[in-house]
Amino acid sequence: MPEMTFRVRWPDGKETDCYSPSLVIRDHFTPGQDYPVREFLEKADTALTEASERVRARYGFPCSRALGQLHTIRQAGAPFLNQPDAQVRVLSFRS
Repeated sequence: MPEMTFRVRWPDGKETDCYSPSLVIRDHFTPGQDYPVREFLEKADTALTEASERVRARYGFPCSRALGQLHTIRQAGAPFLNQPDAQVRVLSFRS
């Protein structure tokens, strides 16, 4: 199963590499695009849950690394949820 990394820039300027066990991230995000924090978190939830389910369908168990990444993304985004203009930029994809 092809895995990929997607790099994001948080509203405070910090950049983070995020892991996905599937290329499904490409269906939910566009490099160079800014997303309001809440929208980014919702899309990340959908994409990484779908990626984990693809692992489950193939191997019989969910991808704990994808679910862990989702938890990390939720934690990183939480401080910005009360900032209505805060944006997360998806910088790039690497497979």
